[in-house]
Formats: sequence, structure tokens, C-alpha cells
Amino acid sequence: MSIRQEQKLKTRQAIIDAALELSKDKGFPALSLREVTRQAGIAPATFYRHFVDMEDLGLALVDQVGLILRQLMRQARHRVKVKGSVITTSVETFMEFVENYPNLIRLLKTDIVSGPRPFRVAIQRETRRFAEELEDDFKRDQSQNLRPPLAHLSEVAEMMVLLVFNQGVEALEMNTAERKLLSEKIVRELRLIIAGSRVLAAAQNREQDSSAASN
Repeated sequence: MSIRQEQKLKTRQAIIDAALELSKDKGFPALSLREVTRQAGIAPATFYRHFVDMEDLGLALVDQVGLILRQLMRQARHRVKVKGSVITTSVETFMEFVENYPNLIRLLKTDIVSGPRPFRVAIQRETRRFAEELEDDFKRDQSQNLRPPLAHLSEVAEMMVLLVFNQGVEALEMNTAERKLLSEKIVRELRLIIAGSRVLAAAQNREQDSSAASN
């Protein structure tokens, strides 16, 4: 990478970091381009060398959230092989994300509902991506007969991801003890979802066996 390319990347990241820092107080949609460039220490004209407009910057922020969290979740999959608990390890990983990247979490908390539509669509895209990866994990486990089967895998994965995101962002304003209690609560709720899905799968199997026997 040339010095010029390296400087360009640094300036782009400085803009992203400035937007994250400012958005923690009033939310990204309320930010102006001039506020962001002033915080980043660059001229407004320089902004347009990196982003089309503020909406483009917002989408870049969401991409950064997704990239970092996906990297952490991949690391969590390796930790699962040691600890053995997918649910507990995944929740612990998300809480580490909350602790280490508070401004990214503030971005999600503030704008997942009230942000501009393209912004919300981008966040929804990231949550769907996590749900798809989780569904793939479930399918892999079931193909290897590692765990009892689940019913409606895509819906189960979606519910679990949304539960962790929607409740996990609340940990931002909590102390260590409160976060521990929240983590335990989320783990219990995730296990209830899994248990319910397994009960439903068993009931469906019994119905199929009964139907096959009667025929």
C-alpha cells in the first residue's frame, strides 16, 4: 500500500470515528456534515473524497458494526469448541462487544428504530446475516447428529439474534453486576426458545410417525 492510500484510509477512518464520537450524544441522524468534519479535523470538501453524503457515511458505520461483530462471533465459534456452550459463549461475546465498542452500540441503540430508512435497512440486513449464519450452524449440528433436531430453524435463528441485539444494547448503561444479570437472563430466554423448538420438532415427528403408521 502506498503512503497516499494509507493516508486516505486514515482520513476515512477519522471521519467514521468522529461520527461515532458525536453520535453518542444525539444520534447519528442529527449530525451535520460540518460537525463531523470539524471533529475529524478536515475541511468539508475533503469529506466528499470519501463519502457521497451523510447517508453514505451512516451506511459505512453500519458496515463497520457488522464487520467487527462478525469477526467476534467467528472467534466465539472457536471458543465454543473449548467451552461447549453456543448460547453462553455467544452472549458473552456480544457483551464483550458492548464493553469494547460502546460507540458502535450507541449507534445501534439510537438509530435502529428512529434512523433514516436506508440506515435501518442496513441494520436489518446485518441482523439477517447473523441469523443466517446461526441457522447454518444449527443445520451443521443436526446433519452431524450433535444435538436433538429443531423445528423452524430460520425463525428460531431470527428470534435468537433479535433477542440478543434488542436486549443486549441495554447493557450499555449498566454496571458490571447488572450486565451479568442481563446476560444470565438472555441465556435463559435463548434456552427457552431452543427448548420450545425441540418440543415442537418432537411433536411434529410423532405426528408424521402416526400418520405413516395409519397409512
